[in-house]
Amino acid sequence: MRLSTKSRYGLRALFDIAYHTGTAPAQIQDISRRQLISPRYLEQIFQNLKKAGILKSKRGPQGGYTLARTPDQITVLEIIRATEQDALLVDCAGQGKKTRRRKNECPFEGNCVTQTVWKDANDLLAELFGKLTLETLCQRGQEMGIEKDQASKMMYYI
Repeated sequence: MRLSTKSRYGLRALFDIAYHTGTAPAQIQDISRRQLISPRYLEQIFQNLKKAGILKSKRGPQGGYTLARTPDQITVLEIIRATEQDALLVDCAGQGKKTRRRKNECPFEGNCVTQTVWKDANDLLAELFGKLTLETLCQRGQEMGIEKDQASKMMYYI
């Protein structure tokens, strides 16, 4: 599975908010500085995350971005689904017309053994990503010794 920069950067930015600011509003400039992501691109990503109910924003001098729920309630899978058009390994691995739109109908639909391999792989990834939360990432950050709010050393490869 190759995730877009929207998913990777979105996950990094949400980790940054959870790890560095907790419940206080995070400024986009600070997230941008720590994560080396363009503020304009972050704004675009944050629009999807707000629509998905993962992120909230508040305008004004005391404003910024906060998580809509606690870090233990936001999964990596939820973030990926909010930022990706489709998170399938291959197009034919969807669960059918009712649950997922496909770009093209496969002529081997229902008669292809490899389709079951891709579906199983997608299911395993969804299970893994569904178990990982922002809280999990924050714990890993602490275990790795990531210092809070040090711009020169902050670069995560999630």
